[in-house]
Amino acid sequence: MKKFRFNRKCFFSLAIAIIIAGQVTAESIDFTFTAIPDQDTVDLQERFSKIANYLTSQLGRPVKYVPVKSYSASVQAFKNNQVQLAWFGGLSGVQARLAVPNSRAIAQGKDDPNFMTYFIANTATNLSFTEHFPTGIVGKTFTFGSKSSTSGRLMPEYFIRQSLQKEPRLIFKRVGYSGDHTKTLELVQSGSYEIGAINYKVWQKAVLNGKVDSKRVQVIWRTPTYPDYNWTIRGDVDQTYGEGFSQKIQQALIQLTDPEILASFPRAGFIPADNSMFQTILDTAVEVGIIRQ
Repeated sequence: MKKFRFNRKCFFSLAIAIIIAGQVTAESIDFTFTAIPDQDTVDLQERFSKIANYLTSQLGRPVKYVPVKSYSASVQAFKNNQVQLAWFGGLSGVQARLAVPNSRAIAQGKDDPNFMTYFIANTATNLSFTEHFPTGIVGKTFTFGSKSSTSGRLMPEYFIRQSLQKEPRLIFKRVGYSGDHTKTLELVQSGSYEIGAINYKVWQKAVLNGKVDSKRVQVIWRTPTYPDYNWTIRGDVDQTYGEGFSQKIQQALIQLTDPEILASFPRAGFIPADNSMFQTILDTAVEVGIIRQ
């Protein structure tokens, strides 16, 4: 039997190769993020491509935006570690953080702690704006947004149940789920549905861009405020990308001042957030039956 000869030179070469390989692997892991598809996909692609470029410049490593087709797909991508960061609504953020231990909400828009839903109506209904809950919507056709939307489903359904003491299917002639806020506006404006629940910022942006025909659709009620959109990061990011990486992400978002990027959200800027801010969303989702604990 031949004796094994220890070759010190080969040993050190191998050790160095392993160390280098480990470093390359860590540095080459993609950092990706997604966002709930709450409106037109063209607008989303433009907005989040700019965010990806901004974060790449701030972090000194490539950051990629990964579009998804549904709210549930954004949560699933986060759960499966296909993305490490996401722009969620209040509800989808809660769902994602429940699915991935130690995940945190790290930032939100300056207006997001006090978000609203607008109820909009086709003018053929003869409904007009009221400060009180619009009981005239009873018996009409009604469309929510996505089934997992905070402003398009969860909170409007909560206020409907609270005011009328019945679930939507027992109140309206027909109930639909458009999938996103842009589609909700289109459906109500065209008369396909008489009433709809829409994110107030999407409505305001549509008005600004000339996409609202005031002769065909108008706001009839504004809900009380509630916390909504947020940036949420996975709990294992620092282990994967290095200690303090999640804090760098948070700081980059909070320090974002580019007016073009902020206008695309639209937000005046971002502020720090934490999970406790969304306890009311979790409680409401449990009460409505969307989340079971």
